[in-house]
Amino acid sequence: MKQLPIGPVMIDIPGQSLTALDKEKIAHPNTGALILFSRNFEHPEQIAGLIKAIRAARHGHILIAVDQEGGRVQRFQNGFTRLPPAAAYAAQPTMAEDAGWLMAAELLAVGVDFSFAPVLDVDCGISVIIGDRAFSQDCELAATLAGDFRYGMKSAGMAATGKHFPGHGAVALDSHLTLPEDNRELDSIRQQDLIPFRRLIAAGLEAVMPAHVVYAEVDKLPAGFSEIWLQKILRKELGFDGAIFSDDLSMAGAAAIGDFAERAGLAQQAGCDMLLVCNSPTAAEQVLDTLPKRRENWRHQQRLQKMRAHGETDREQLLKSDKWRQVSAQILQLSAAYA
Repeated sequence: MKQLPIGPVMIDIPGQSLTALDKEKIAHPNTGALILFSRNFEHPEQIAGLIKAIRAARHGHILIAVDQEGGRVQRFQNGFTRLPPAAAYAAQPTMAEDAGWLMAAELLAVGVDFSFAPVLDVDCGISVIIGDRAFSQDCELAATLAGDFRYGMKSAGMAATGKHFPGHGAVALDSHLTLPEDNRELDSIRQQDLIPFRRLIAAGLEAVMPAHVVYAEVDKLPAGFSEIWLQKILRKELGFDGAIFSDDLSMAGAAAIGDFAERAGLAQQAGCDMLLVCNSPTAAEQVLDTLPKRRENWRHQQRLQKMRAHGETDREQLLKSDKWRQVSAQILQLSAAYA
C-alpha cells in the first residue's frame, strides 16, 4: 500500500488507548498529526505504548505533539522532570538551554516528535493566559532566553514551534474563552512583540503558531486566519519558511469565523500548513471529511517533515546518563525556588 503523505489536520483522542474510531480517524487521508493531553497520559511506559499504536494505525508518517512548556502547561508529569514556567529562567539564564534539552530529550524518549514550545510572547503584565509562560517582559531578554531554550531542543533532536504569533502578551482576555482584540499600531508590535520571532526565525525556527487575536489596526481577522499576518508579514517581511500550525480551531477565539469547516478553510487559505482541531471529536470528523483534498505540495510536506524527531533517544539510557541526572536535578531546584 502506498504511504499517505502527512495530511493537513491535527486531531486528538479521548483516552489512554485507541478505539476503532480513533484508528479510523488516524488513517484518514487528511490526518497528519495528533496532539496528546494529560487525559491520554498515565506514565511513560503507557504513553510510549500508545504512541506506537498511533503510528501503527497510520499508513505513512504521523506527527505526535504535546504541550510541555513547563509551569502551568506540562501535560506529562508522572515520570517526567517537573519544569518551571519560562519566566523562571530570567533569574538563571544559563539554565534555559539545558531546560530545552531536558524537555525535548524526555519527550523524544517516549516517541513524541515535538512540543509546542517555546512561547515567544512578550509579557506585558496584563495577560492572565500568558503571564509567566513568557520568558520576560523585556523583548530582548525574551528573545535571548527563548533562543537558548530552542537551541537546547534542537541539540536533543527536536524541532521548535514559536507561539503565539505575532504576540499574545498585550491582551487581557483569554482566546480559549473569547476573541481578544489588540489595538496597537503595527510599528508598536514590530518594536516589541515581533523581536523574539524575528530573532528565532533568523536562527532557523522550524514552526510558528499564530494567535487567535485580532490586531485591529492591521486586519479585522484574527492572525491565524489573516493573509496579511501569515503571508505579508510572517512569510515575506520576516522571511519565515517553516511550518505554520493553527491554534486550536475549537477555541472560542476562532468561533467568529464560522463553523468548523469555514474555520479550517480560511486558516488553510491564509497559509496554515496544519490545522488543529482538538477537544471536539465531532468537529474533527467534520473537518477531516469536508476539507478539500489539497494538491500534493512538496513545500508543505518539506515543512512538516522537518517537525519529525531527529535520531532516537533510549529512555533507559537517558535516565542513566550523567547529563540527565545533573540537569534534571538543577531544573527541579529551579522549579522549587520559583514556586
